[in-house]
Amino acid sequence: MDTQVRNINDTDTDTVLRTENLNVYYGTFLALKNVWLNIPRNQVTAFIGPSGCGKSTLLRCYNRLNDLIDSFRAEGNVLYDGKNLYSPDIDPVEVRRRIGMVFQRPNPFPKSIYDNIAFGAKINGFKGDMDELVKRSLQQAALWEEVKDKLKQSGSSLSGGQQQRLCIARAIAVQPDVILMDEPCSALDPISTLRVEELITQLKEQYTIVIVTHNMQQATRVSDKTAFFNVEPTEKGGRIGYLVEFDDTELIFNAPKQKATQEYISGRFG
Repeated sequence: MDTQVRNINDTDTDTVLRTENLNVYYGTFLALKNVWLNIPRNQVTAFIGPSGCGKSTLLRCYNRLNDLIDSFRAEGNVLYDGKNLYSPDIDPVEVRRRIGMVFQRPNPFPKSIYDNIAFGAKINGFKGDMDELVKRSLQQAALWEEVKDKLKQSGSSLSGGQQQRLCIARAIAVQPDVILMDEPCSALDPISTLRVEELITQLKEQYTIVIVTHNMQQATRVSDKTAFFNVEPTEKGGRIGYLVEFDDTELIFNAPKQKATQEYISGRFG
């Protein structure tokens, strides 16, 4: 079996999220083991690998969404700007404000376009100019010109691609540092996918982005770094996810160090 590459650089001051020897359990089942990984600031990091390898599990560790699963348990450290996200004094709600999430399928609130953007800002105590915040968020999500004359319409009245950009604008509105994206284009048509990918490239100037994708071409188009995860079978027929390799995207796809990475990107499995 390929040996996992340890990706900790203690002198790297440009790391936003760091996992140190992370093991994730659901009950007694070990779902993801021994992950060491640094996520660099203002870059796009892609997670690739076969189904069940722990990509989305790790993504949800970063903003503590796994906490909503009763059987979830994490061992090891998950650090955000050097602070352990799982320390008892850390508020998960504040974590989710600073580290936003965009899901696989667009999930606009049953509210107007305007209120979809304003809602999170309101509950987080925003005291500034709400109209300006809504406009700026929609502009950053490359949606303003398409919806500026129909802000009172329901968010669900938009096309699928527009709804996903609305969800990105909603995440932006609460002024996060990091945006997590869990297969954000899997439910979109090719044209909408291209718009979202162009948006991701623009957003990394202001945000750190981590994206889970099954589309390896998408990973090559939008990401600066790529982490490849694989699965290890257990004696009882289960599968444990683990990190195989993490490097610059160009190197992962053109000169991977691990045999399993080469086999996956060449389509031999997955």
